[in-house]
Amino acid sequence: MEKNIRVIHSISADIDTIFKFYDLAVAHQKKVFNKHWQGFSRELVQQEIAAARQYQILVGGEVAAIFAITFNDPQIWGEKDHEPAIYIHRIVTHPAFRGYGMVNIIIDWARAYAAKNKQIQYIRMDTWADNEKLLKYYTSCGFEHVGAIEVAKDSGLPKHYEGIALNLFEIKV
Repeated sequence: MEKNIRVIHSISADIDTIFKFYDLAVAHQKKVFNKHWQGFSRELVQQEIAAARQYQILVGGEVAAIFAITFNDPQIWGEKDHEPAIYIHRIVTHPAFRGYGMVNIIIDWARAYAAKNKQIQYIRMDTWADNEKLLKYYTSCGFEHVGAIEVAKDSGLPKHYEGIALNLFEIKV
């Protein structure tokens, strides 16, 4: 496996690449599962880039994966959202880099981020509750499955969240 792996902030010039990765993810989701993302607004992604919350993982200088973070996720985490956490969203690995362990790379990055930002106590993420394959994968990466929730249809979250159940995962740092 390539040793030259770096996690860097995305910049505005990366937005087309980010959306190509989202398209790759949707195509993959349609092949392997009965749910898929419904698209994201460019404005949302631009806001994340401007706020330094959109990242890419480079392998040998090539974009291998992307992900976004936030520090609050009240529609999903409810009462637990007051606990200081970094929330990981929209992980997409380019097909040529599957098997590189991108989730583990993100976890290592998030642990280092939390070490620099001492108030962060958890690394958190969510996925569809009926996706047993991802439940097993995320727990094999070190996440604890901490429950499931039903998302309200009027939650204000992206369309693919409307009226579904989510599994919640966290790692205490």
